[in-house]
Amino acid sequence: MELQSILYSQGFGTRRVCAGLIQQGQVMVYPHPGAEQALPCTDAAANFELQDFRFRVQGTDWRYAEKAYLMLHKPAGTECSHKPGAYPSVYTLLPAPLRQRPQKGGLQGVQAVGRLDQDTTGLLLLTDDGQFLHKMNSPRHHVPKTYAVTVKHPLQARQIQALLGGVVLDDDPTPVRAQACDQVSDMQLNLTLTQGKYHQVKRMIAAVGNRVEALHRFQIGLLTLPKNLAPGQWQWLDPSDLQLVKTATQV
Repeated sequence: MELQSILYSQGFGTRRVCAGLIQQGQVMVYPHPGAEQALPCTDAAANFELQDFRFRVQGTDWRYAEKAYLMLHKPAGTECSHKPGAYPSVYTLLPAPLRQRPQKGGLQGVQAVGRLDQDTTGLLLLTDDGQFLHKMNSPRHHVPKTYAVTVKHPLQARQIQALLGGVVLDDDPTPVRAQACDQVSDMQLNLTLTQGKYHQVKRMIAAVGNRVEALHRFQIGLLTLPKNLAPGQWQWLDPSDLQLVKTATQV
């Protein structure tokens, strides 16, 4: 693929902008997968193999990815929306190319796989793979998500039993159940859900007579938020990370 087209596909702007970056000497390429040093390239039409291709734009290293799969440690006080209301968007935590990757159907950039409330922290997946996004969000696939829940009042055994047995929310007469509910302390439990209703964790806890004080999602499928990924930081999902999600969810 031509270098200009590679940059365009990775979100570095229009084809004209990408050609300009190359011609201005802002782009360097690694000549082979194991290369330690990037070399200048000012030919926008230069062709490169895409497998394991790495390049540098304005001093930052990138690798070619046909589809982007990311994890983000969502901090509190952010919204999972491109057009947020009272709080900053989580998308501002990502570099511009990830927000500008071209997509079909009028969409642009990576999209969050589901949403977390502004005060909820933890593991958030983002991708520009529409099929993966659809399957992960589909209720038919029962994607398990695990939350660390801190409550206002000491937990009681009957509350744990009710969460596992099923509680009725005000918008649906069908009981919703936790797949797993493990009490960690008097004021904290780990709750695993396979549904994604609006404010579901908070409403389930309220339905058993308690209140959520803090909510943190630390696992999706078999993928766990890395302890060394600080709030506000992101990283690529490597193939093994992606497999942890797909295997557990049968996506």
